[in-house]
Amino acid sequence: MKQSLLATAITLVFSGMALADGHMASGTDISKAIAGNTVQGSMMDAGAYTEFYAADGMIKGDGYSGSWRVQDDTMCFDYGTDPEACWSVAIEGDQVTWIRGGKKDGTGTIVPGNPNNF
Repeated sequence: MKQSLLATAITLVFSGMALADGHMASGTDISKAIAGNTVQGSMMDAGAYTEFYAADGMIKGDGYSGSWRVQDDTMCFDYGTDPEACWSVAIEGDQVTWIRGGKKDGTGTIVPGNPNNF
């Protein structure tokens, strides 16, 4: 029994599903939580961000725009300058954790609507 639990825990950690990072969201969960709302937070490499994710797939930030879409159980971003990139998403309440390559790559807080009028 203990070996089975340990094997399950190891599998979850190595698949990027560490329980401390919240619920790994399905594509449907991602769309419900993100569409029509703003996420503000920080990415490991890029730093702070605040973006509004319109229900039609447009991203609006301070002085820039892009597009987003859900592909399977990931959220993909295209800003037109680099190739599209996708992240798995852990969601717990209004907290988001972006996971890429099985590692935490950033965090954010979901804020209802578009309070910054992007």
